Amino acid sequence: MFKSFLLRQTLKAKMKNVPEAEREQMIALMEKNPDFFKKIGEEVEKRVKAGQSEIAATMVVMREHQGELQKLLK
Repeated sequence: MFKSFLLRQTLKAKMKNVPEAEREQMIALMEKNPDFFKKIGEEVEKRVKAGQSEIAATMVVMREHQGELQKLLK
């Protein structure tokens, strides 16, 4: 429960410019599939450490997992 609270607070801070409905949808997805999003985070972190910008790394990783993300959104 505490972990869930921290996750929500962190995501709200990171996604402060995202509309509330979309933010809640993403938080719900992350809570339902934490391993998938952990894997994405690790891949982004690996690319950032290799010298890519965080935005570029995130875009590449999200494109790689686009099919899985679309399944989760349905």
